[in-house]
Amino acid sequence: MRTLPRMLRIDNLSKHYGDHRIFEGLTYTFSPGCVALCEEDNTGKSSLLGIIAGVIAPDMGDVWIDGYSLIQTPLQAKARMAYIPDDCLMFPMHTGRGLLEQVASEKNTILDDTVLDLAYRLGLEPHLDKRFEQMSTGTRRKVFLAAAALGEPAVIIADGPSNGLDAQARAVLAEQFKIWSQDRVVLFASHDPELVRACGANAINIAALR
Repeated sequence: MRTLPRMLRIDNLSKHYGDHRIFEGLTYTFSPGCVALCEEDNTGKSSLLGIIAGVIAPDMGDVWIDGYSLIQTPLQAKARMAYIPDDCLMFPMHTGRGLLEQVASEKNTILDDTVLDLAYRLGLEPHLDKRFEQMSTGTRRKVFLAAAALGEPAVIIADGPSNGLDAQARAVLAEQFKIWSQDRVVLFASHDPELVRACGANAINIAALR
């Protein structure tokens, strides 16, 4: 049984695109809580979140999720994480329910009432059997937010989580982030100061991750 607190650690992360340095030598340990990256665009927020989520390869460094190395043990690391991307149209032909069932299968869990309750509070009930290509941007994001509740991940990563959400869903999102952050790491990038305040996030910038 694991007794260590849930944590996220980035270790000497660097990323360049051609001659352009996005960031270099980022090292930081995130303990349970809610952290928001609130800088302007083109500061590397999405690249950093993508690296932590395992969808972008770093030039150097490693990510440790709940004690598992993303480089050495990627399957175990990804199993302890949930990711809400900025672009939520990765599976245009999937239905919302189909994606939730797929994520549940990948995490060796079931689509239970707790997850469905979050989906319904987000306003997803009439949309779960639509394909992603038929959904609005906000509805697609709600599906990924509901999927983040599957498998009790130790780390939740979200890029622009409130983008496209209606007022009711934004309130549900803020409350859910507060609940998750009691014993998990919630790290998100946002230009939404109301969300940052509502979920009690600690706002930092990438330059502080040294």
